[in-house]
Amino acid sequence: MLTFSRETYVERRAALAAALRAVGEDGLVLFVGNVDACAQLKAECYRFRQDSSWLYYFGLDEPGLAATIDLSNGVETLYADDVSEEDMIWIGPQPPVASKAFEAGVEAFKPSAALDGVIAGALASGRKVLFLPPSRYYNTMRLMDLLHISKEEVAAGSLPLIEAVVQMRLVKTPEEIALIDEACDLGYEMHTVGRDLIRPGVVEGDIVDQMDFIATSKGWGVSFGTIFTQHGEIFHNPSHDKVIEPGRMIVVDAGLEAHSHYASDFTRTYPSDGKFTPKQKAIYEIALAAHEKAFSLTRPGVAYRDVHLAAEAVILEGLKAVGIVEGDVAEMVAEGIGGLFLPHGLGHNMGLDVHDMEDLGEDHVGYDPDQKRAGRLGLGSLRMARRLKPGHVITDEPGVYFNVGLIESWRRSGKGSGRINYSLLEKEYYDFGGIRIEDDVLVTPTGARRLGTRRLPVTVSDIESLMLRR
Repeated sequence: MLTFSRETYVERRAALAAALRAVGEDGLVLFVGNVDACAQLKAECYRFRQDSSWLYYFGLDEPGLAATIDLSNGVETLYADDVSEEDMIWIGPQPPVASKAFEAGVEAFKPSAALDGVIAGALASGRKVLFLPPSRYYNTMRLMDLLHISKEEVAAGSLPLIEAVVQMRLVKTPEEIALIDEACDLGYEMHTVGRDLIRPGVVEGDIVDQMDFIATSKGWGVSFGTIFTQHGEIFHNPSHDKVIEPGRMIVVDAGLEAHSHYASDFTRTYPSDGKFTPKQKAIYEIALAAHEKAFSLTRPGVAYRDVHLAAEAVILEGLKAVGIVEGDVAEMVAEGIGGLFLPHGLGHNMGLDVHDMEDLGEDHVGYDPDQKRAGRLGLGSLRMARRLKPGHVITDEPGVYFNVGLIESWRRSGKGSGRINYSLLEKEYYDFGGIRIEDDVLVTPTGARRLGTRRLPVTVSDIESLMLRR
């Protein structure tokens, strides 16, 4: 069953074809869906996940499919095979290809093997074949074989198609937004289960298991590997084998992918004992102030790059107040001092992927044509810098981190000398960890709103109240 109506997919493909013709393209558009990925044996595969751009334009959520759109005459063709007798023994009767083509609004269909001849014929006649850069290795090899090009050329994709797809998928329709709201509501449940289990003596992995169970029992699964760590200064800490210690802060960054494949992505930071220490509270309030400042600035026409810089300024102002940095805040922002404490970007696009469309190229997705990615720490990792438009779905996730290795590297090089109080950091913050706070945000015609019908508790008082009464 498709997520949206048959007409939705027909309209999306028509709009894509029109956008490509408008910039002078007149060839074949080639889409290659994902195939099963074997775990150990051919018959033992990882759970299938369809390519997101394929889902967006065709909706058919099963392996081994491909399609072409002929820009010269508008003919769309699905390439797929009916289930063999042998396959039917294992997976049962399946709808015929003709039925699947009709469901997706595609009038023509051919066996999978016919695709080789169609592409070969197009290339022999000098026609261009447009394709998206694949995220899976099998599809990379398939495109290399079909198009007779190098792995590097496959990875680059076709720029006109990438740009057209990005422009369409960046702006979510009301139907998509409703599904993201649903994913966020399920993500709320996932996070609530995790928060309520936090206490000293519990193994991190036992809590992660319960959180991930919500994702697999109520949705498709997690939208990315759950981050649950007492070392929040290490962003993607993959290990969950530690026992929760008293006096620590727990960064919980987790998302749920709904059955529609739309995602959620929230982060909260909790005191392991249920109550923040005065020092933890002071730094937490700085991160929360940056988070709220970013949300207040999020509206159409504002470049998210400028929102990131505003969040950095709030963080530096707060760190200045507690003696960690000193000097003019605007000068420190310009010098990149904020990158030591916020080494990642403020946020990213979200939709059918938790980092939406980044398989098509981060700069294609997150930057306007007149923007260039910065080279410095923090701002250089910003995945979404564009001027905001209604329908953009982004994350707002500033943090404050004390990464000892990074701090010592700066200290040895003399970077930030006269600005950063390295002695105070060494004395008071080397065992602190990190804090991150993240919500998912929709840009509206007049501003922004947080996605989901309920917001996870975020203030110190609300978090402590909930955790201390468990």
